[in-house]
Amino acid sequence: MPADTFPAGRMAGVHASPVYLDRDQTVDKVAALVAEAARGGARVVAFAEGFLPGFPIWCLVQRPIDQHGQFEQLFANSVQVPGSYTERLAQIARSNDVYLSIGVTERGPVSMGQLFNTNLIFDPAGKLVSHHRKLVATWAERLVWSHGDGAGLGVIDTDIGRLGVLICGENTNPLARYALMAQGEQVHIATWPPVWPFKRGGDGEAYRRWIEVRSAAHAFEAKVFALSVAAHLDEATILGCADGDAEVEKVLRAAPPAVSLALGPDGNLIGDSIQGEEGILFLDVDVARSIAPKMAHDVVGGYQRFDVFGVTLNKRRQAPIRLVGDHVDATAPAGGTAGETEEASG
Repeated sequence: MPADTFPAGRMAGVHASPVYLDRDQTVDKVAALVAEAARGGARVVAFAEGFLPGFPIWCLVQRPIDQHGQFEQLFANSVQVPGSYTERLAQIARSNDVYLSIGVTERGPVSMGQLFNTNLIFDPAGKLVSHHRKLVATWAERLVWSHGDGAGLGVIDTDIGRLGVLICGENTNPLARYALMAQGEQVHIATWPPVWPFKRGGDGEAYRRWIEVRSAAHAFEAKVFALSVAAHLDEATILGCADGDAEVEKVLRAAPPAVSLALGPDGNLIGDSIQGEEGILFLDVDVARSIAPKMAHDVVGGYQRFDVFGVTLNKRRQAPIRLVGDHVDATAPAGGTAGETEEASG
């Protein structure tokens, strides 16, 4: 009887810029780039954090009092899940026979003005198989996005292995990373914004180093293949975010650009990286390469003490209200998205 074989295949990270705060044109660009990646043999195609309709860099560099117009524009171009734009994304996955992972700004189902930093994955049949909201908005992002929850913090089965995704700073969170490891993650996607202007004047290669360190740490500790996918900062985004403010424009131009890169289960870089220009980064995955390294360190297996440490993951979708009882208000909006419902128990 022949020995077992294990998943293998190609994935692609798209290092590109969205069409700034334009939902329709950005989806059109996604369609073209996914088709290009699929022609290159990719079975999984990944886009950056908040790619649709664009990461709100302005929240990091504009004064809060000056952000109202851009926030309203972002909300008007945000994505309802499910909705017409998720159907367009599903069709892109179907027509190219790929798993499509993409960061979106999701419109909250209840409160007018609420947004989430969300990553969606569609399978080759166009089914939405992962809907993860970023657990904690980072720093000034809290002016834009609400906290997410653990409902989408999991892995999915794909042709190239069990796939997990974390959004930006979640790749710094040991518990979030461990949660994916403990659910059998074999392939990891980490998503990032095009720049992170944390202080004035930039900091050389600091942002690249932050991405490399966090991506390599997870690849090495989990013994997984990791693809870090960032967006590209184009001229239209710089001018749109600056909104005529010369000082803000100066800060954005000085900010070091993000990098997209690939790593193996040993934590080492694989192939070239992409920084400062658009492109598609391919990574060939063979999960069998994760087997031997776990002889030394398997932190969710033989190199762990479950009698000493314990981790609990709450996968309940958080809602603003929990409805208890068996009465249904006929005047309430349909859809069941506003809150959880529990039947009365006598």
